[in-house]
Amino acid sequence: MKARIAGTALVAALIVFAGYAALFIAPTDSRQGDIYRIMFFHISIWLAMFTALTIACIGNIAWLATRQLKWDRLGVTGAEVGVACCTAGLITGPLWGKPVWGIWWTWDARLTTTFLLWLLYISYLLLRGLIEEPQSRATLSAVFGIFAFLDVPLVYMSNRLWRTQHPQPVIFGGPDSALDPTMGKVLGLCMVAIVAVTILVLRDRYRLEHLRHELGELQQEVESRSLDTQPVTGKDI
Repeated sequence: MKARIAGTALVAALIVFAGYAALFIAPTDSRQGDIYRIMFFHISIWLAMFTALTIACIGNIAWLATRQLKWDRLGVTGAEVGVACCTAGLITGPLWGKPVWGIWWTWDARLTTTFLLWLLYISYLLLRGLIEEPQSRATLSAVFGIFAFLDVPLVYMSNRLWRTQHPQPVIFGGPDSALDPTMGKVLGLCMVAIVAVTILVLRDRYRLEHLRHELGELQQEVESRSLDTQPVTGKDI
C-alpha cells in the first residue's frame, strides 16, 4: 500500500512539473504563439492511447491463446482507457487546430482514421455489453478487438503514407527538425508524465475489473445456494 501511495505521489509530482514546463519553460512559438502549448498534452495523449490499445490487443490475443479470464480483463481495461485517451485527443486536436488551421475539422487521412478508431473501440465496448455469457463475450470481443487494432498503425502512419493537414513527422531537436530543442525536452517530459498517469489508471481499472469478476462469482454462488436451500412443496413433486 505504501509503495502504491508513493508511486501515485511521484506521478502526481511529475504531471505537475510537466504542466509547469509546458506552460512556462518551453519557449513561445514564433508562428503559432502560446496556443501551440496544447501540443505538449495533445501528442502525449496519443502516445498514451497507443500504449493502452496495445495492451488491450495483447490481452485479446492472450485470451484466445490461453482462455484465462485475466487476459479478458486486461483487454477491456486497455480498451476503456484507450477510448478515454482517444476522446481527449479528438477534443484537444480541434482546440489547437482551429486557431492554427482556421478549421475545427477536416476529413483528411489522419483525422478520418482516428475517428474510425474511436468508433471501432466504442463498438468493442458496446459489444461486450450485449453478451452476458463470460466465455462468449470474451471470445467475440477479443476477435473484434484484434480487428479494431489494425487501424492503430494506420493512424500512426497516416501522415507518412498520405498528404494530410497534419505536418510530417518531426524529430526532436535534430538538424532537420523544426522543433526547438527545449520544446523537444518538454514534450518528452510531458509524454513520460501522461503515460505514467495512464499506467496508474490501467492498474486501478484492471483491479476494478478483477473485483467486479469476483463479485459476480459470489453472486452466482449465493443464488445457487439459495436455490438448493428452498423448501420442497407439493408443486415441486
